[in-house]
Amino acid sequence: MIRRTLSALLLIWLLGFVWFAMFLPQPLGDWRTDGIVVFTGGPHRIDRALDLLQDGQTKRVLISGVGRDVSTADLAAEYHRPIALFECCVALGREAADTRGNGREVAGWARRRGYKSIRLVTTDWHMRRARFEVEHALPADITVVVDAVPSRPSFATLWTEYHKLLLRRLGALLGI
Repeated sequence: MIRRTLSALLLIWLLGFVWFAMFLPQPLGDWRTDGIVVFTGGPHRIDRALDLLQDGQTKRVLISGVGRDVSTADLAAEYHRPIALFECCVALGREAADTRGNGREVAGWARRRGYKSIRLVTTDWHMRRARFEVEHALPADITVVVDAVPSRPSFATLWTEYHKLLLRRLGALLGI
């Protein structure tokens, strides 16, 4: 009985990883939201959010996880965008040091602004855990849509992220 149970759990765990790795979240098409949030830490994430802002998909963007020494002028120069775009429409979130902190930072920003919908932009392999953290921190009446930035993650990246997601979900179930 124990052997069968352990075998079944092992099979579920492995099939979960296969699903996680093979069916990564995809980019979202036209979908207007109250705000867009983007997590720092990966290539093309911020570019994607700024493109959406300039295309009129939202009026405001939060870049979550920005270093204390980074200014709007620094970001405008790095991403080749007008400083006026950052000054009017981009908030720099400096509170988050990890994905869980990003979720809390996003929740506070969305609540303060009275938003009912946000678009979450992050890398495809990171999206499931990022979405979990954001939805875990937000009230249920705020809709989150995901807009994954495509990448070519390594096996190690997928393996690590899958287990981070499993551990975080287990932690949430246990109230941690």
